[in-house]
Amino acid sequence: MTPDYALLARQLEALLDTRDWLTNSAQTGAFLMQELPDLNWVGFYLQRQPNMLSLGPFQGKPACHPIPFSKGVCGAAARTHETQRVADVHAVADHIACDAASRAELVVPSVANDRLWGVLDLDSPMKERFSEADQAGIERLVAVFIAHTDIQ
Repeated sequence: MTPDYALLARQLEALLDTRDWLTNSAQTGAFLMQELPDLNWVGFYLQRQPNMLSLGPFQGKPACHPIPFSKGVCGAAARTHETQRVADVHAVADHIACDAASRAELVVPSVANDRLWGVLDLDSPMKERFSEADQAGIERLVAVFIAHTDIQ
C-alpha cells in the first residue's frame, strides 16, 4: 500500500519550524524513517566540494563517505540532477554497497536556485521497494524540505 504522501507533506511542513538546514535535514530523515515502511537507511549527502558528496544527517547504519559524482546511485543523482529509482542495486555495476542488506534505492536531488545542495537517499532491504508513486511522493517531500530550509 502506497503511503499518503499528501498527508506526509503536510506533516513534514508542520515539523520544519526552522530555516536551519541541519535541523531540518535531521528532522526530515528521522520523519521518513519513522513513517515509511521497509527502509533500512535514510539520509542526506551534501555537496560540500566540487563533484563530491559528503555524508550529512541520516538514520541507519554507518554510511559511506565521501561519494564521488562519478560513482553509484547517489553520484548519478548528483551528476544529472535527476531522481534515481533502482529496483535492484546489485544490478548496478558501480553501486556503492554501504550495507549489503540494501536491495532497492531511491535518490532525489535537492536543488535550489539551479544549484545542487545535496541528495536525499532512501535504501530498502526489499527489492523493487520504490514505485513511481513513491518517487513522486518523495520528490514532493524534498520540495517541502527545500521550501522550508535555507540551503543556498
